[in-house]
Amino acid sequence: MSQLDILLIVLRVAFGAFVPLCFIAVLVWMERRGAAFFQDRSGPNRANIFGFRAAGLVQNLADAVKLITKEDIIPDHVKHKFYFVLAPVIVFTIAVISFAAIPFADALVINGKKYLMQAIPTDLGILWFLALAGFAVYGIILAGWSSHNKYGVLGGLRAAAQVISYEIPMGLAIISALVVYGTVNLTEIAQYQGQLLFGFIPMWGVVLQPLGAIIFIVAAFAEANRTPFDLAEGESELVAGFHVEYSSMKFGMFFMGEYVAMFTSSAIIVTLYFGGYQIPWFSTETLVNNARAFTVLLMLLIPAFAWVFALWMAKNNKSHYDRPNDPRVREAQIYTKILWGAVAALEIVLFIYLITVSGGVADRILVALLQIVTFLVKTTLMCFVYVWVRWTLPRFRYDQLQKLGWQTLLPLSLLNIFVTSAIVVALS
Repeated sequence: MSQLDILLIVLRVAFGAFVPLCFIAVLVWMERRGAAFFQDRSGPNRANIFGFRAAGLVQNLADAVKLITKEDIIPDHVKHKFYFVLAPVIVFTIAVISFAAIPFADALVINGKKYLMQAIPTDLGILWFLALAGFAVYGIILAGWSSHNKYGVLGGLRAAAQVISYEIPMGLAIISALVVYGTVNLTEIAQYQGQLLFGFIPMWGVVLQPLGAIIFIVAAFAEANRTPFDLAEGESELVAGFHVEYSSMKFGMFFMGEYVAMFTSSAIIVTLYFGGYQIPWFSTETLVNNARAFTVLLMLLIPAFAWVFALWMAKNNKSHYDRPNDPRVREAQIYTKILWGAVAALEIVLFIYLITVSGGVADRILVALLQIVTFLVKTTLMCFVYVWVRWTLPRFRYDQLQKLGWQTLLPLSLLNIFVTSAIVVALS
């Protein structure tokens, strides 16, 4: 094994492990700012460090300190303390590992050798995600049972019934997609979506499988225990459900596991139905063959976006009243300087690339970086849909949840398989 092999293994594993963890802070911030936007209020804007609020991100740091320093209590009535502690570890660990098989860029070819851009380069693909996503519910069931609390037990039972109800239509929706793609390998699925339908429509899964995409997304919401499918922790009925007896960082691990699962679900939705890392209308080879032209275009677009973002910061980061030496204006000015410093550094790097190392391996590395950014942008937008739905729709009643799964999604997913198979056979 060469040094390059070792380096790429380290980088891929680091990406698969640390990106979902870093997105916890982003998604908590998005949740709060999104809730504030939909409810027409300010959201987190008070917590600061030396006057820097970072648009509310500092609130996340305050919450982390609060959770870490809170007293960690295991109630005396809990008999199986090992399982009580193990439950949040299972939920959090499974959520992180689920992301490992998702490709975040096309296969990178260096010196004729192909490197799959996944934390764990496996051919299992979507089967990896299905196996682990189903296993995560054991943590919730174990938490409810080991708590020896009736509300916790009810929350665990609800989670088990919910997973059974929605994994079936989810799996059937995936079967329809696999009939089209002809493979379970997620990298090959993303590569398939780099083609064009009728020469101008990206062959994304949502175009080829619109009904399957809707079924899968709804089932993914239910699997992630997000509103309107959060019956396992319904506050109005079960106080907090399966995690009612948890405190401090054990509760924090449930909390973080939910957001990592939300990120992973968004990533798999993007990979199956929204082209994954593919940039619309530009396949990997097209990008590689025109890398210099795309670099020049980037050098023009980056300052333009930075200028618009700087104007947005200046407009929104000020007090409602005219105040001399407004600290929010000063904060925005400092952020603007940091932004333009980052833009200048990026422009210098791209310029050096153009005049010194462009061509060959460097072009493929540049394209891989562009695809990683594209993948993360798409995933972030899908995460916003999770937030949007949570703060728009009310929680379902439990009978409504089960009726939707068994009487609506299941028949539709079976119908989708028959129609898809008939079309594929007719066109083959």
